[in-house]
Amino acid sequence: MKRLLKLTILSVIIFTALGCKKYLDINENTNSATESSPNLVLPAALNNTASNFVTYFNYGAWMAGYQANAGGYSFTGSTFFTYNWNSGTNNGLFNAAFSDLRSYQYIITSTTGVNKFVLYNAVSRVMKSYYYQILVDEYGNVPYSEGLAGVDNLTPHYDDAATVYKSLVTEIDAAIKDLQTYGSSSVVTALGSADVMFKGDVTKWIKFANNIKLRILTRAQAGTLASYAAAGFNTFSAEGFLTEDITINPGYVSTSARQNPIWNTYHSTYTGSNGSYAAQQIPTRWIYAFYNGGKLTDASRGALIYKNFTAGTTPINQLGNETGVSSWISGYPAWYIGVGTALNAPETQGIIKSRVMGQLIMPAAETYFLLAEAALNGHLLSGDAATNFENGIKASYNYLQKSGTTTTSATDAALTSYLTAYKAANPASYLVNYSLATTNVQKLEAIITQKYISLNFVNGYEAWQEYKRTGYPAISGTAATTTFVSLQSSATSADRLPVRNLYPTTEYNLNPNVPTGLNAYTSKIFWDVN
Repeated sequence: MKRLLKLTILSVIIFTALGCKKYLDINENTNSATESSPNLVLPAALNNTASNFVTYFNYGAWMAGYQANAGGYSFTGSTFFTYNWNSGTNNGLFNAAFSDLRSYQYIITSTTGVNKFVLYNAVSRVMKSYYYQILVDEYGNVPYSEGLAGVDNLTPHYDDAATVYKSLVTEIDAAIKDLQTYGSSSVVTALGSADVMFKGDVTKWIKFANNIKLRILTRAQAGTLASYAAAGFNTFSAEGFLTEDITINPGYVSTSARQNPIWNTYHSTYTGSNGSYAAQQIPTRWIYAFYNGGKLTDASRGALIYKNFTAGTTPINQLGNETGVSSWISGYPAWYIGVGTALNAPETQGIIKSRVMGQLIMPAAETYFLLAEAALNGHLLSGDAATNFENGIKASYNYLQKSGTTTTSATDAALTSYLTAYKAANPASYLVNYSLATTNVQKLEAIITQKYISLNFVNGYEAWQEYKRTGYPAISGTAATTTFVSLQSSATSADRLPVRNLYPTTEYNLNPNVPTGLNAYTSKIFWDVN
């Protein structure tokens, strides 16, 4: 693996927004770090995690069937259409993860044995596990045990993917123990304002760690780690799981480049210019059919996600189709439902809410659906399958109805009313009415399909991994509402989709330990037994 000759550390850029807030970036040399550096590196690393989320967001939106090409732009030959992947494709997925991992590893290395920074050490281990899960799910074997040694090892060994998964669980459990032991201690340095994710709330970090562990065990429960995962479901800490929308906000401001990264990419820059993807990408007919009656009817969430949904004039397309394609509604990205354009665009509800909204990295809905599947498989971690299933649907609606920077949830009555109306609009569908699912196969399909809907233009990367694992939501044929596969697919797999990415060219050029002989269409990740 290519390694910088010097590790990088993140420095703080102070700026003012509603008082003194910190926004951070990377550009200092770790070799000149002082004892207080972890206080500075952690918020910077978390900020970079939020910024780099766009890399996985855009990739997932293509792969999971959430976005297609808009009219007026040529995409002919694009690898997002053809899936003709090689070692030069999608390199950002690999590089973005390791860029941030080096920062978290710096904290871990510099604070190991330094008791006053034990909390910084623990949360960095949680974030390290968060990133390695992402890497394993897309690449399989990765440099783990030797992967972040810097100049001490420029050609690290690639560890077995299943072994890395087990190591991540061990890492999470150890981090949780430290957070439990020292979370309320007055003799260690509190996370405080350096924690731009949970504002120093150690209990939330513990619960988030459990969330990531739940993701890992859920993914690993079939295949070679089946027995290991089954036992692991009995080892979650008593704090339980974080069933709230998890965001990172290092102090975004609307008047500079330091605004929310999704808004900046899909809506407009702080100068008012179109974001890089604002006009080029529109929803697929496939995903739109989950709202407009093509597959399911969901007028409430449809209107909260898509511009002009109620009028039925949202621009939509089938991925890979380049004939007669609708263009965007000038000045309005399809996922912004507000009434203004560019700098005059106000805060609103939905997906693209505000220039200063927190960057969502794990919605509450995803956690509920993970718990629903665990319960379906006999692991009663928190509530039964049906309750978690319905809570997941309500949590998805709840996130969409929030405006701008607000964290105010809808009332229980409003959420129940929405769910009741949704079920009534789909009276014969077990994908909405869980009680109609008569087999475990149907119940799993319902859970994963609703998770897929809840992750629509929220986290397509996770939705894509879940499709690879389960085959849901089910696709068939080539019609625009029956498949999200590109019309230009060159994949040789049965469903005409790839199963993994290939390692970057730089890895092959500089590290002789990189696995070889891999095929993007047949070399599955160890948990992919679908």
